[in-house]
Amino acid sequence: MPRTLIVEADGGSRGNPGPAGYGAVVLDPETGEALAEAAEFLGTATNNVAEYKGLVAGLRAARALDPEACVHVRMDSKLVVEQMSGRWQIKHPDMKPLAAAARAVFPPEQVTYEWIPRAQNKHADRLANEAMDAGKNGKQWEPRDSRAALDTAAAPARSAAARAADEAAEAPEVAEAPAPGWGAPDLGVPATLVLLRHGETALTPQKRFSGSGGTDPELSPAGRRQAEAAAVSLAARGTIQAVVSSPLRRCRETAEAVAARLGLEVRLEEGLRETDFGAWEGLTFAEVRERFPDDLDAWLASAAVAPTGGGESFEAVARRVAVARDKLLARYTGRTVLVVTHVTPIKTLVRLALGAPPESLFRMELSAASLSAVAYYADGNASLRLLNDTSHLR
Repeated sequence: MPRTLIVEADGGSRGNPGPAGYGAVVLDPETGEALAEAAEFLGTATNNVAEYKGLVAGLRAARALDPEACVHVRMDSKLVVEQMSGRWQIKHPDMKPLAAAARAVFPPEQVTYEWIPRAQNKHADRLANEAMDAGKNGKQWEPRDSRAALDTAAAPARSAAARAADEAAEAPEVAEAPAPGWGAPDLGVPATLVLLRHGETALTPQKRFSGSGGTDPELSPAGRRQAEAAAVSLAARGTIQAVVSSPLRRCRETAEAVAARLGLEVRLEEGLRETDFGAWEGLTFAEVRERFPDDLDAWLASAAVAPTGGGESFEAVARRVAVARDKLLARYTGRTVLVVTHVTPIKTLVRLALGAPPESLFRMELSAASLSAVAYYADGNASLRLLNDTSHLR
């Protein structure tokens, strides 16, 4: 299946227009490792031109690594993200050819966009500042050891006021960001993800940690009955147009039961796998409390903490689940898709749709073979339509 790459890009101008530069980095979504960097001094240019050139450079660096990859772009420029996502018009003549150049690097269905706060875009911002500093001294930017470069203090690429002014000038006539509430009447049919948790395994009734790093158990007899019951119910509704599954066995078996009844194929998505619980795999909560009390307390207190022994934090899970979600929304625009996955990915999709904090993961009940649903609209809003429905199992 296609590889996923993260592109983070930024650009700035010290004067707007003034001495400008861009920076871009390609990251491995699993490890966070920087696979490629790009930066360049542009001479005199505006913030927006520099940001778009950073995007183009980042996409080209990703294509050089893997032209078949699915690319998730993260930028702190709302202007670029909204325009490249098709939600804002591109009115400025300098922006149109740059946007066209960005769209030409990969087929549109291979690229998704996400706005992130500037504090989360430090790597690309640093590269942009390095390029501008090099240009100021009459030199070209050259790559250097990323660990040493992270310690380099650089002047801000642009002020918040300058960025706001740029984006106000380019923003469309409609509101710049989606507001909670009822959507406009012309948003079209949403993409709907129907989220099915897999059926029971032998570990489920015992409430043992069972993630990506464990034994990859199969469905139990009870789990197979649950999967068939879900298949019957979903077939009766007649709305599912595609089936996507986590690659883990319990999900594949559940998805195949539904797909067989619907006459559909199962597509696997690596980003939908369960959390890796490290050394806690196969243990009950009480057993983890007894063996790793301090580690468990830290894990419960912060989404950035991973389970003992090289497990995966909820923050890391949220990043890859968001990438998987965006890939699905790009691929299945306006369609209803059954997504067969696990407790943490489903709760994460619900949490992100609601804009809820990470601790909300501990405040949701999600039964085996339960159904939930989230609809995603063209303006960026999401609507939780169903949570933990088990009526088909009664």
